[in-house]
Amino acid sequence: METMTPVERYDIPLERDLFLRTLIRELSGTLQEVVGLEEASGFISVVGQRMGDQINNEYKSALAVDRLSRDQVSQVLVDLKRRIQGDFYIIEEDEEKIVLGNRVCPFAEKVIGRPAMCMMTSNVFGSIAAENLGFAKVSLEQTIAAGDPGCRVVVYLKPTAEAEAAEGREYFKG
Repeated sequence: METMTPVERYDIPLERDLFLRTLIRELSGTLQEVVGLEEASGFISVVGQRMGDQINNEYKSALAVDRLSRDQVSQVLVDLKRRIQGDFYIIEEDEEKIVLGNRVCPFAEKVIGRPAMCMMTSNVFGSIAAENLGFAKVSLEQTIAAGDPGCRVVVYLKPTAEAEAAEGREYFKG
């Protein structure tokens, strides 16, 4: 009969998901402190771009298409966040933009005070939209990381005057 060691009996809040979210929080925090928010966001953007490319390929393969339509892009953005325990939803969408809301960050409480982590969302959304539709500009209008009660993310699909006036990052088909 196996017995537990004394340390195993303690209720320590440590499991893989929490460990990995904490790891990402600490990495992004260290980057923000060492190189500043803008540079940290840049580093995280590179990772987000690579993740976006992989996720985009997974969805295109699953849907057996070479390119996602605008409707599929909006569905994919919501679905991918759902799969990683976010709670994104469509507020509005048309040919020029997709406006998303979010009630729960996939990073949970670990994102608070770490706005650089939001570059994962920006880059994943931007790379998927641009790769399939030619262009995207992602504006993170509200974020849980910045202390807002939820997120509001606008993915502009065309370089309109409204898109140009918005603060955000632009993405182009690779």
